Amino acid sequence: MIARSLSGCSSRHPKGSPPSIGSRLAALARVLLMSCAVVAVSAQARPLPSIEIEVELDPATHKFSAVAEVRPETTDFRFVLHESLTITAASSNRRPLRVMPAGRDGALRNWRVSLPAAGSLRLSYSGTLPALDRALDHRDVLRRLMPMTASEGSFLPSGGGWYPQPGALFTYQLSLSVPASQRALVAGRLASESLPDTPTGRYQASFEFADPADGIDLMAGPWEVREKLAPRAEGPPLRLRTYFPAELDAIDGLAAAYLDDSRRHIERYAKAIGPYPFDGFSVVASPLPTGFGMPTLTYIGAEVLKLPFIRATSLGHEVLHNWWGNGVFVDYASGNWAEGLTTFMADYAYKEDESAAAAGAMRLGWLRDFAAVPAADQQPLAAFRSRTHGAAAAVGYGKSAMLFVMLREQIGADTFDRGIRAFWARHRFGVAGWSDLRSAFEAESGQDLAAFFDQWLTRRGGPAPRIERARTQARAGGTQLIVDLAQGSPPYALKIPLELVYAGRRERIDVEFRDGRRQLTLDVDTAPASVRLDPELRLWRVLAPDQLPPILRQWITAATPRLAIAQAPGPSAAADEIAAAAPALVQRLFERAAKAGSLEELDRGSGPMLLIGSHAAVDAALAGAGLPPRPASLGVRGSAQVWTVIRAHGAPLAVVSARDAGALQALSRPLPHYGAQSWLVFEDSRALERGVWEVRDDGVTVRQD
Repeated sequence: MIARSLSGCSSRHPKGSPPSIGSRLAALARVLLMSCAVVAVSAQARPLPSIEIEVELDPATHKFSAVAEVRPETTDFRFVLHESLTITAASSNRRPLRVMPAGRDGALRNWRVSLPAAGSLRLSYSGTLPALDRALDHRDVLRRLMPMTASEGSFLPSGGGWYPQPGALFTYQLSLSVPASQRALVAGRLASESLPDTPTGRYQASFEFADPADGIDLMAGPWEVREKLAPRAEGPPLRLRTYFPAELDAIDGLAAAYLDDSRRHIERYAKAIGPYPFDGFSVVASPLPTGFGMPTLTYIGAEVLKLPFIRATSLGHEVLHNWWGNGVFVDYASGNWAEGLTTFMADYAYKEDESAAAAGAMRLGWLRDFAAVPAADQQPLAAFRSRTHGAAAAVGYGKSAMLFVMLREQIGADTFDRGIRAFWARHRFGVAGWSDLRSAFEAESGQDLAAFFDQWLTRRGGPAPRIERARTQARAGGTQLIVDLAQGSPPYALKIPLELVYAGRRERIDVEFRDGRRQLTLDVDTAPASVRLDPELRLWRVLAPDQLPPILRQWITAATPRLAIAQAPGPSAAADEIAAAAPALVQRLFERAAKAGSLEELDRGSGPMLLIGSHAAVDAALAGAGLPPRPASLGVRGSAQVWTVIRAHGAPLAVVSARDAGALQALSRPLPHYGAQSWLVFEDSRALERGVWEVRDDGVTVRQD
């Protein structure tokens, strides 16, 4: 079970609002446990640990009670419960047991109990759970969440200590009871369901998960449930459902569209990988800015579900996680491969379906996002576990997806597809790591891929190959093109695409480049005008400065961001209100605390600076500092404008110009999602327009000796 984020679409994968996707957030306790899971899966001679739970939840009062029958993997059973829950009884074979406290980890309490060799633990516990925290933003939900309840929605995450987990991987049965106005579910097969007869009755449902699971997430809310049964050749019909609040369910055709698109995505990936491993899939609305993917369901913020592109992109990403992350578990000890493979087969594949240009734009976005990450935050891909901030996402999603782009080109698309199917067939409901992926692709391709995976998994950053110069010289019978290539040390083993640009045509060649320097000599009919290195951006690399327009990611992930408040030319109550509101926006936007600065000291440091103020104050501040004015292309549209300033020298500068304090406050939630943009125009919290400053890559001009 994985959790991931839509912004840069986390399975349990946190997703925020407008995309990128991916993510995934695995609770820390489960991350640590997963390294043991191979033992549990391979031990076919004994059944997996299991748990049967009866849960009664009242979201309005936050009351929770449960009775659990646990068959753990060891008689020395250790488990955690949230501090709000109190154990009221414990027994085995009807004999009371003593459950001993064993420390705590924040809000989680550790417990220990010794069981008889042939016994199970029957545990009764209850309490008042924390209320839903409506102030949580997309970054908060990427971190470890605790159980939260409210009438508008409840979420009890697998890592929140609301049940005693019997082992690293286990099976479960769970019965739920909630008030008549509520509906509730967990991942798994819906075994039974009973609707309330009266307004004071109870909704009851039971679920079974017979395949290995690594956690249980419980969701409840005031939902309308829509269902569609979809026939399939390889098994019983798929039960497709939406769980939407009344206002979302009332949007004409929305629920039906989600049901149809869920089926479409399932059919796509069943054909590409292997049969869908479960018997249903549900789209569940969350009151929080989540985007979590669990087996058989996705839990996405209600506001996000309204966006038209979600069904075509993010929904498919969540469906695919039923294979990668929830169908094959990640061996976190060796790194998280599931986010990158899912991004490659979902988000990136949809761009390839759209056009070559759209796919190229996504690759460019990955490289520009990575270029904005401070060097100190650039971790090896093998060290990526989950998306907790933008720097991790640039590696765990972008670099990982690009690895699969490069691998497919190296071994061929048909061979790559066979490797995917072989990997799934071998590791279905098992734990797998990067080495298992490598083995599957090696077996299908007949190639030794150890060096390929080693350099992309274990090294920080990326190569920075460059053309130092290109020239032609006359030789008897023709012309020779000489291209001098260079890269840093230690060098990468690269296959570099070079494009020879002639008048009216272009020619591509692939060059093996394994050393720090290489002089390439080619016989050509006529001299090209220029030579471009990797023009389609199919290589993970550090882009040249002229390929890097300033984007907001540079400010979001900056190691030492600075903030300057633009002062109005005269007394202004509106300007003062904007200055007072600025710190709240900065706290949401930056991943590190910002230091106070001023435009006068813009060139005294290298850290990106953010200038915030009213329209008049911003215009006056830029003019006074001799900086470029508000871009003419932005005009005076919207309630707020955001743009980055292209500067040949000095620290990067971004500007937030707002009509008033209310317009500035409206940016707090949406703006952090637009890290890949150079400029935006907002009307309140809605982005009217956005874009990236254009740059040109004309390549290296060919000189004649």
